[in-house]
Amino acid sequence: MSATASPSLFGALFVRDLRLALRRRTEALLPIGFFVVAVALFPLGVGPEPQTLRQIAPGVIWVCALLAAMLSVSQLYSSDHADGTLEQLLMTGGSTTLIAAARAAAHWTLTGLPLVVAAPLFGLLFDLSATALRVLALTLLLGTPVLSLLGSLGAALTLGLRSASVLVILIVLPLSIPVLIFGSGAVAAVDAGQAAGPHLSLLGALLIVTALGVPPATAAALRISTE
Repeated sequence: MSATASPSLFGALFVRDLRLALRRRTEALLPIGFFVVAVALFPLGVGPEPQTLRQIAPGVIWVCALLAAMLSVSQLYSSDHADGTLEQLLMTGGSTTLIAAARAAAHWTLTGLPLVVAAPLFGLLFDLSATALRVLALTLLLGTPVLSLLGSLGAALTLGLRSASVLVILIVLPLSIPVLIFGSGAVAAVDAGQAAGPHLSLLGALLIVTALGVPPATAAALRISTE
């Protein structure tokens, strides 16, 4: 494939996935709705004590973001696989790695990016400081793409299997634990008056490793699942 064709293929697949999501708005909005409701309920259940809310805020927001991302990953390839579109894409001769990367990028745009935008607003519910809110948004910006990439890999590995949704969660959740730890740890460190740099550096390293390694692995899993 030529160098000019690669960005063209990626962009075409990315735009296609966004357009398909707009036609299925209920499915696209479900992860965001879950995140909003789940995060908003915690202050009501725990109580209005500011110190308690600040302590649980990083973990609560990151766990809700992780679960919200998991709601839609099992459907990443299933509909295209069911109607034969996925096989046609693989037979075109285009890079399967680019197909996997475009699908993960579209998933992040639809689920991860809204969480990044909404998270600081909900951080106000937990009485987080302005610095902690900025760090929270930065951790989500670095961490949610990792969740989408790992979810894409899990969806490819379980493509066509029974109870695929459950299997995806069992595969992806353990792999997502480092992201959860470093993401919430960065915000907790700021709230405790410590530097968030080490946590952010580790999140950035995880993003780089995942972005370089997961799309080829997802491509291999797609080829195996469709054979």
